[in-house]
Amino acid sequence: MRAIEAVRTGGLRLQQRIESLFDAVFGAAGNPWRHLGALGFYFVWIALVTGIYLFIVLDTGIEEVHTSIEYYTHEQWWLGGIMRSLHRYAADGLVLVMLLHLLREFLYGRFTGFHWYSWITGVPTIWLVYASGIGGYWLVWDELGLFSAVASAEWFDWLPIFSDPATRNFLPGVLNDRFFSLLIFLHIGIPLLLLLALWVHIQRVSQSDVFPSRALALGTLAMLLALSLVKPTVSHGRADLSAVPAALHIDWYYLFIHPLMYLTSPAALWAMAGLFTLLLLALPLLPRAKRQPIAVVNPPNCNGCRRCFVDCPYGAVTMLPHPDKPGHELARVIPELCASCGICAGACPSSTPFRSVESLVTGIDMPQQPVGALREEMERKLAALAGPAKITVFGCACAADARALEGNDTAVLNLMCSGLLPPSFVEYALRGGADGVLVTGCREGSCAYRFGTRWTEERLTGRREPHLRPTVPAERLRVAWADGHEMSKLKAELADFRQTLQSLDADEKRPRAYTPRRIQHG
Repeated sequence: MRAIEAVRTGGLRLQQRIESLFDAVFGAAGNPWRHLGALGFYFVWIALVTGIYLFIVLDTGIEEVHTSIEYYTHEQWWLGGIMRSLHRYAADGLVLVMLLHLLREFLYGRFTGFHWYSWITGVPTIWLVYASGIGGYWLVWDELGLFSAVASAEWFDWLPIFSDPATRNFLPGVLNDRFFSLLIFLHIGIPLLLLLALWVHIQRVSQSDVFPSRALALGTLAMLLALSLVKPTVSHGRADLSAVPAALHIDWYYLFIHPLMYLTSPAALWAMAGLFTLLLLALPLLPRAKRQPIAVVNPPNCNGCRRCFVDCPYGAVTMLPHPDKPGHELARVIPELCASCGICAGACPSSTPFRSVESLVTGIDMPQQPVGALREEMERKLAALAGPAKITVFGCACAADARALEGNDTAVLNLMCSGLLPPSFVEYALRGGADGVLVTGCREGSCAYRFGTRWTEERLTGRREPHLRPTVPAERLRVAWADGHEMSKLKAELADFRQTLQSLDADEKRPRAYTPRRIQHG
């Protein structure tokens, strides 16, 4: 367990540094490392569209298919050839981003707790992707396709499931169009199973990221088109059961398993595949931290606004008819789906600290960090602030540790997730004596709870309810996303923000202290 954690921690540091470098070039929305899942779906869509086109135009008889593919590859290269190359490179891209996505989720620890369902259902998709791709090589029916088909048959022949060896189908004079129709059926049926598996995979996440940003999508498509033109996909010679090819150019993304089998044995390859699968399936069973309390709904304070329902990243909130208010709805939390992130509490309109009640109780809240206790902590720390530029920092437990910024002139309130922050707390801090408010958390794509960063930013910029009131001076608010390894950047951001505030106060020539007051939030 310690060895796994050591590997994961070290790998995560490296991963986050790579992501930061790509952020500097492409921005978070266009960073492929932060959207590997969406890129995987994108490659699936490209492979499906190009595959349907190829299925329509190609002759699919065992004697005609190679000639047909050669025609569209060379004679109609400007359409058929490009479509074939796009199909091939999209399939290769799918394998690449799938494995990187698997590695990234492991490094971020997203295989246990409430993540277990997505992790477990993702394991079968790995083998369905490989089965789909390998079957595609058979349909070309060139020397490489024949080699792959025979090697696959030899691998499956080791299992005691066939009365006759599958390799007998590749004896001269045995193969016919009926067998080739079976290959076509497999290459259509397995991708359909893959789509079903992907649908199951995302069932416990709301607003799934199944399409990358426009810039990333267009850039990826342009890259695939350029690759298709510079290095188009071509076939080997026509499959010949009576001859052994002199050389084969193997697609190592998919077909590495064949040389591995010949290097070892079919039994060893089955053992390695089984061990790899069992290891992935066993990861969620490793010892983990005690599960945090889930969100709790307070019916008298829930007005059925549905904001928590819309904002929950995992579909853990449902709306039911209110038992005491006919025509109204009441939020209900599904325990097994709740990630204990607090994003729902940040979305609740009753979470405003301006409510003139001594004990602040919200419509939905987190027992381990209730909004009322957050208000009390903020008031206590605001009263103790001193210095020319007093700053309140709202941090995130999953990002750079904002607690290291605490000081006489800096009050830090560390949240479970930045998404727990109700925007009205920013205004309350400014009214309570802070000269400025710094909000920090995970970078986009790194959020442990998927939407904490995005929802917080949209609420603070007025694009999502509940939003920060436009009367709050924008120059008094700074947002600085920083992952765990970016503590130095967060400190530099705080120092720069303090200088900005001091310049503002010098220009305004008036104090910034306000008397905290609670008002009934309408």
